[in-house]
Amino acid sequence: QVQLVESGGGLVQAGGSLRLSCVTSGSTFNFPAMGWYRQGPGEQREFVAALHRDGTTTYAYSVKGRFTISGDTENRVDLQMNSLKPEDTAVYYCNAQRDFASPYWGQGTQVTVSS
Repeated sequence: QVQLVESGGGLVQAGGSLRLSCVTSGSTFNFPAMGWYRQGPGEQREFVAALHRDGTTTYAYSVKGRFTISGDTENRVDLQMNSLKPEDTAVYYCNAQRDFASPYWGQGTQVTVSS
């Protein structure tokens, strides 16, 4: 049973930083991509950042230049979040893409940015 376990969420003031981590368990597979999504209050889940198997990265426009994704697509992916804004408040979910199957999701970690 593959699990994605997130950690590192919390409460931070606007302008501050947080680092999220996601670790896989029960898998030695090299996923096509691993990344992060978020869901704010009353909003739909949205893409934040992804690390691809070939080492490239993609970011949502709203976080580009402030967030950095790092790690690998087998065991661990981190999200360094700097210059946080109140609108970054959300539950952040780790995601692992799979070929020809639905992705794996973590349980989510809350990030709250106070103004």
